[in-house]
Amino acid sequence: MEPRQHSVSSLAFPKDEGLYHFSNEHDACGVGLVANLNGNASHEIVIQGLTILRHLLHRGAAGSDALSGDGAGLLFVIPHDFFKRELNGKLPSAGEYALGMMFNGVGEETLLEGIVKEEKCHVIAWREVPLDATQLGEMAHRSCPVIRQIFVASDEGLIGDALERKAFVIRRRLERELIDVYFPSFSTKTVVYKGLMLATQIEAFYCDLSDDLFMSPMALVHQRYSTNTFPTWRLAHPFRCLAHNGEINTIRGNLNHARMREPSLASECFGDDLQKVLPLIDETQNDSACLDNMAELLMHSGRWLPHVMMMLIPQAWGANYHITKDIRGFFDYHSTLVEPWDGPAAVTFTDGVGCGAMLDRNGLRPARYSLTNEGLFVLASETGVLDLKPEAIIRQGRLKPGEILWCDLKAHRLILDSELKNTIARQAPYRRWSIENKIPVAGMFDSVSAEHPTDELRERQRLFGWSQEDIELIVRPMVDTGHEPVGSMGNDAALAVLSPRPQLLFNYFKQRFAQVTNPPIDPIREELVMSLTTYIGNNGNILSEESHRASVIRLARPILTASDMAHLMVLETPKVRVDSLSIAWRGDLEDGLRELEQKALSLVKNGTDVLVLSDKQIASDEYPIPSLLAVAAVNRVLTAAGLRPPIGIVVESGEVREVMHYALLLGYGATAIHPYLALETVSELAKDGDAAKATENYITAVDKGLLKCMSKMGIATLRSYRSAQMFEAIGIGQALIHQYFPGTPSAVSGIGISEMAAEVRARVDEARGKATDCPLPVGGNYRWRANGETHLVTPISVCALHRAVRENDATQYQSFAKSVNEPSVPIRLRDLL
Repeated sequence: MEPRQHSVSSLAFPKDEGLYHFSNEHDACGVGLVANLNGNASHEIVIQGLTILRHLLHRGAAGSDALSGDGAGLLFVIPHDFFKRELNGKLPSAGEYALGMMFNGVGEETLLEGIVKEEKCHVIAWREVPLDATQLGEMAHRSCPVIRQIFVASDEGLIGDALERKAFVIRRRLERELIDVYFPSFSTKTVVYKGLMLATQIEAFYCDLSDDLFMSPMALVHQRYSTNTFPTWRLAHPFRCLAHNGEINTIRGNLNHARMREPSLASECFGDDLQKVLPLIDETQNDSACLDNMAELLMHSGRWLPHVMMMLIPQAWGANYHITKDIRGFFDYHSTLVEPWDGPAAVTFTDGVGCGAMLDRNGLRPARYSLTNEGLFVLASETGVLDLKPEAIIRQGRLKPGEILWCDLKAHRLILDSELKNTIARQAPYRRWSIENKIPVAGMFDSVSAEHPTDELRERQRLFGWSQEDIELIVRPMVDTGHEPVGSMGNDAALAVLSPRPQLLFNYFKQRFAQVTNPPIDPIREELVMSLTTYIGNNGNILSEESHRASVIRLARPILTASDMAHLMVLETPKVRVDSLSIAWRGDLEDGLRELEQKALSLVKNGTDVLVLSDKQIASDEYPIPSLLAVAAVNRVLTAAGLRPPIGIVVESGEVREVMHYALLLGYGATAIHPYLALETVSELAKDGDAAKATENYITAVDKGLLKCMSKMGIATLRSYRSAQMFEAIGIGQALIHQYFPGTPSAVSGIGISEMAAEVRARVDEARGKATDCPLPVGGNYRWRANGETHLVTPISVCALHRAVRENDATQYQSFAKSVNEPSVPIRLRDLL
């Protein structure tokens, strides 16, 4: 059996269909690392890497034919002598050429060599990789790509890191400009052998790995378990600089932020070549490959790889952690540059010179290591992956949450967490930068002050759709207890899109949850690793370490009181300009949104740093734009113009009262929220007591609720949750989703912009037609009420069920069943069938 010839489907995912969508691609896997600290390359290290891989077989998965694995692979330092022999001495010295491992690309050799030539390099040689495809399962054999190696040298004498960076640029161009080609590696230092196979098959499949001259001082290994997703050749690990066990819970937000930053990126190392590697991340990859892309870019921009990994997967470093001031300063400074790529993760990584491993802040993936007296270092997802003599082991342990280590193969030593972090933290004055460049806002968050209710409180409540139920069942318990109210499971109220009553846009969205293999975290017991801190002023160019990049306003929480807003609006610093925009429209909602977008764009281009989107001053002939829609629109237009990362968007709205409302606004781009009407309502509820304490309780309840929302997706920091869009829409049309909420799953279509405008008009017109002292509507979303929201279970149906059980009356049961299965008006999607 020979590998099949070039085919488009060998590397690509199937088309989105039914319940499959490429955005759900994740892994849960086994990782390993073996290295000789003496730096000596040997075939023994290759054999040991293969042995570790075989012993991690149970951490991978097989296909229906039992011989097609989800993916396995190894990363080695390029065995120069082996390839020099294979190419009959045609190669220059090590470090003077780049080796590309290539899947497919048959028939595109001329175009490939043309791109290499345009980058002032030339192809030294091509090599067919010797394979034994009889080892593959049926599915893997059917999709097996053509596998070749290409050797490239510079026409301008580039060597070492300069040639490594040029190889990165060439690879990115080839990936973008060639059809159906993938490079597992393209480097002057490392080469990757991987594929859609089991751990036990890889050595026999790749004949090179059995050659005694194939030697390396280290090996990264990985066995993949493709969790409920579609395995392909290109998604086997390792990637270009790392292998990853776990999942990146924050991936949606990370990708959104990466996209927003691209127009701001600049690097002296890359110069004009930087634009050739953008867009940086192919979003049809899985989460691990995206992390690898970001780590590559930061590394090739001049940072040491352990530094990069500490930036992307930072430890928890709050006030309750006993760490040095320098390390705290490092994480504080970098938290203003880039959000964490968080999730249950164990990561091994290499720059081709040394290698290392780390755990994320939660430490929910195992990583155990041993070091022998002969300098052999072994790390894997479990112990026992290599047979080591107990008397030869001089150090062993496990990585703890947030810990990192590095094998320095040049200095021949193992650098552990504390020494490595202190070394990196002292490379630049991060602690001083983080202190000097934080913009102080006097009075913000000093204390919680009550917001005095205005004479128009009841009128405004009706205007924004408040009900008696919102006050009594949602806000009052938060005021009294400092906790979000808890109800029993199940919601039999009509879906927003099927309800006959005007709905807030918030009600069309549902929170998503982490996968079974990627569990949510506990916001109470794991409070130490969670944070609501966020920043205004994050600079988009994360490739620079100039001190002024940290000029930001630090927000301890995303909920602002009237006092906080007052201090923000009168900042006395030339570094920050704050402007307010009314989110209201007359006539046509779509025209109102266009006007809002243009005003926001104009203000930002003219120097505004913080935009306050406010519906506080709505004229009698105006209608409020739904705050979520306003945030999404402004976020989208600033992103399209390449202006988004440093701009703060503060929402000042009367709509917001439930935790889900806050989560949605933050998830779609808001930086902070001033819920003025909710805080006025809180003060009214506490008019005979301590209004400041009631306000503090309400804000505390919102904070805890936000932590709970974040934890459902396994996300620990608000910086990663912001703009992450961790929601799905039910009943919003595709045109509206595409325009304002791109990337949000919406399995069922529904309302568009005109229907949304009609709902706002109906609610506002009804509110303005009421007398000032008219009571609020009853609501009925959480409890059935005669004049409230439509419910599936009603007093009549419950009565019929009781009578059926007590009297053993089949007729009454049929009455109950009919009312639930065939309601008079549609309540659930199935009722439309």
